[in-house]
Amino acid sequence: MDNITEIAFQIILYAGNGRSSAMEAIQEAKEGNFEEADRKIEEAGEELSKAHGFQTKLLQEEASGEGTNVNVILIHSQDHLMTAMTVRDLAIEIIEIYRNK
Repeated sequence: MDNITEIAFQIILYAGNGRSSAMEAIQEAKEGNFEEADRKIEEAGEELSKAHGFQTKLLQEEASGEGTNVNVILIHSQDHLMTAMTVRDLAIEIIEIYRNK
């Protein structure tokens, strides 16, 4: 497996973890467990930060002239990351709605 595919899988892994934690945070808020919801959102942020770190590495390599071959797995990983980041952002808003009920 080449380096770009390995990085893509790391992005998918951490983005998926972040998305799952954000969804769990919404469920906790739904049940009125706001401390746990906040902890899950924090966890989501940490996982997404790891994924973003791998993405940043790719961007830095590209900027320094070390172009990479884009493959479908890399594109898929970027889709996962952006979706997970959106889910986390929406989860924060949903939790606030539940908190202010």
